[in-house]
Amino acid sequence: MTPRGCAGTSGVLMDKQRLAAAIDRFSSSTLLVVGDIMLDQFVWGEVSRISPEAPVPVVEVQKETMLLGGAANVANNLTALGSRVVLCGAIGHDSMGGMLRELASARGIDTSATVEAGRPTTVKTRIVARGQQMVRVDRESRGSLDEKSTRSMLARLDRHVPEVDGVIISDYAKGVVNRIVMEAVMKSVRKAGLLVLVDPKPVSAELYNGVTMLTPNQREAELMSGMEIRDEESLGNAAKRIQVRLEADAVLITRGGHGMALWQRGEGLYTIPTMAREVFDVTGAGDTVLAVTALGMMNGLSYSESAFLANMAAGVVVGKIGTATLSVDELKGHLAAR
Repeated sequence: MTPRGCAGTSGVLMDKQRLAAAIDRFSSSTLLVVGDIMLDQFVWGEVSRISPEAPVPVVEVQKETMLLGGAANVANNLTALGSRVVLCGAIGHDSMGGMLRELASARGIDTSATVEAGRPTTVKTRIVARGQQMVRVDRESRGSLDEKSTRSMLARLDRHVPEVDGVIISDYAKGVVNRIVMEAVMKSVRKAGLLVLVDPKPVSAELYNGVTMLTPNQREAELMSGMEIRDEESLGNAAKRIQVRLEADAVLITRGGHGMALWQRGEGLYTIPTMAREVFDVTGAGDTVLAVTALGMMNGLSYSESAFLANMAAGVVVGKIGTATLSVDELKGHLAAR
């Protein structure tokens, strides 16, 4: 009997039962997330007048919420899908750092590999009125992590590598993912034979040589390849150039409303149209893609199957306001509805 499936594109038919079985195995995975940890603060309010001091709206605050952001949001997505996570990065010795640890602990995220460095905790404050983001305020240090904090973080990281199934690098160019850190991570994972997925920043491209997969957005892919992406041919050429240049197994390009595109060594280009029904907020959607792709690959799915699931997951979270995640039940429900 032919298994019931759902259509991808590029001539690929996805087996629903195989995908669902892999989702059920997500809870057996343990991942190490290394990168720039942030706290996302949302200030919610209403606008009814313009300030007499300047031509700007006055937001009357109704509530505030604190959410895990950056690498911590990748970890949050993983735990929401049932996996165990060790979060490795740096926070400040401040109240926001303490709040971040509390939020992570409440979500079951292990922060024992996270260090308190001589820098403030990165906080991104978004002021939202009537469902629209009015302004964002960033409090951060983008300098490279100091030597003492780097040594401490890497020592903690090494203790956890033997117990994990894979590594995710979440690079927001805030100084944690530097040459020393990447060389140490790659040495450890090669020895352990682990998959490494990277959400990259073009300025740090040369640091990612030899990783399993990179997940740039389209603009990042253009900068990393030195090519303008205009059509499917240039899309494939850009992805291939990145893959060859950095000796990666695959490159997964996220393209917003145009879906995603996967270039795999020896397989060519696989494109997936967007699955979002409504888009309210794209904050953190790339973190969801990274988390689901990693879990798929680490639970027996091919790169294209993992990318298909990740695209579906992103279509769910962009329909939510704020730095959002989704559950196993939500993901399986959307898969069943395809």
